[in-house]
Amino acid sequence: MKNTIISLKDITVSYDGEQVLGGFNLEIHDGEFVTLLGPSGCGKTTALRTIAGFIKPDAGDVFFYDKNITSLPPHKREVNTIFQKYALFPHLNVYNNIAFGMRLKGCSEKKIKETVHRMLAMVDMTGYAHRGIGQLSGGQQQRVAIARALANEPKVLLLDEPLGALDLKLRKDMQAELKKIQQQTGITFVFVTHDQEEALSMSDTVVVMDKGMIQQIGTPTDIYNEPENAFVADFIGESNILDGVMLEDYSVKFAGHIFHCLDGGFGSNTPVDVVIRPEDIKVVEPESSLITGEVTAVTFKGVHYEIIVDVAGFKWMIQSTECRETGDRIGLSLTPNDIHVMAKSEYSGMFGDYSTFSDEMGEDKNASSEALAEEEGSADEI
Repeated sequence: MKNTIISLKDITVSYDGEQVLGGFNLEIHDGEFVTLLGPSGCGKTTALRTIAGFIKPDAGDVFFYDKNITSLPPHKREVNTIFQKYALFPHLNVYNNIAFGMRLKGCSEKKIKETVHRMLAMVDMTGYAHRGIGQLSGGQQQRVAIARALANEPKVLLLDEPLGALDLKLRKDMQAELKKIQQQTGITFVFVTHDQEEALSMSDTVVVMDKGMIQQIGTPTDIYNEPENAFVADFIGESNILDGVMLEDYSVKFAGHIFHCLDGGFGSNTPVDVVIRPEDIKVVEPESSLITGEVTAVTFKGVHYEIIVDVAGFKWMIQSTECRETGDRIGLSLTPNDIHVMAKSEYSGMFGDYSTFSDEMGEDKNASSEALAEEEGSADEI
């Protein structure tokens, strides 16, 4: 078991009387890549800035290797922060941007030169030392910001939506680059994002947040395959979430039928939420399945078709490589492994029915996501 490097204990933060974090507790372990994931305004940036020392909590304590650092100013903490806007010095070249923090610490020029060139090699920018910041692309500027942060040899690197300003291809390239750098250095990375795919692909541990509270902590696989409530199931990927009744261990009733499942421990005749991922549903002939419905919409997604099926008024989403036509009647086949049972929560009934699905809604969702990305930096502090 790795040592705990950072502990947030009973942290409370409010802005203008509105509580953003309340009784917030989190442990981060040495050498981990941890991602704080959640929608705009959930408090993830506030948690990150509390670790950095830019925000002093109203209550609670921040510990670094069991030492209370709650009152320690940012420049005295062994952490560095990279923001979405990289805050590079435009009047300094690449070399001097990376060297800046080391010079403040009084490092020798010999050590600075050696470290700067080592950092440039690590971020694949050897030969760029004398370039001006204005001569660099967004991705290159981001690499310089990473090199500058790592040159100070922080124990923890905090990254607040650092890829948000990059285009999709560059963003994916930098995801792989950041993960590689983290593995090479062994430094603890704490990463903030609202992008689910980014969190799943990069992290050792994902912390899913909503309304200033942690909804679930786990590995990317655990978070995706074993969500603890309807919010997590809906926020991480697409999910069909149905009302069900746990009749007994390994037996659950939903959509008007009884199914064998792999879950237990809910008691007898207990109301539950049932999660079924769209990619786990097999399309079959209607006469060979308990669940049947009518196809109401089909969208080609490149790798698969997204099919919306009306089953007794509840709209299911299916992701299948087999195309179906609107108006077709199909069967939905499930195995016990495809069915995940969750306890009822405050989020029950809020997600999982695709009754409003349309191409226009899909476009609205994308537009909303872009707007959230732009507002994220300030929304967490409102």
